[in-house]
Amino acid sequence: MAKIRVGRVAEEIKKELSQLIQSELKDPRIGFVTVTDVEVTGDLSEANVYLSIFGDEDQKQQSLAGIAKATGFLRTEIGKRIRLRHTPALFFHVDESIAYGNKIDVLLGQIKKEEPVNNKKGDGDADV
Repeated sequence: MAKIRVGRVAEEIKKELSQLIQSELKDPRIGFVTVTDVEVTGDLSEANVYLSIFGDEDQKQQSLAGIAKATGFLRTEIGKRIRLRHTPALFFHVDESIAYGNKIDVLLGQIKKEEPVNNKKGDGDADV
């Protein structure tokens, strides 16, 4: 039963953080940021927030620094919008899973191009 509540709280935090980052934060360091996942501990004291940030490595670090600077504001707003006894502490991480998935997709595409076209079966020649 507790796992269901933790999941609901995580999804609600994800939704609210997405709205807050897109509309409320005015820091020029923050670029195009998407909240990809939120993992909340079982006691709801901490939340690990995974962000997908568009741009090169320098832009990612600047956006992460801008969001880290606004952590207090974001936590306060989450506390106002979600009725919890204690608002979880927010820890932000860059989510590299999308870039990793794209890399795997490119590698699979390269393997497919290198695959020979000779896939005919039943041509009468049996290799024994």
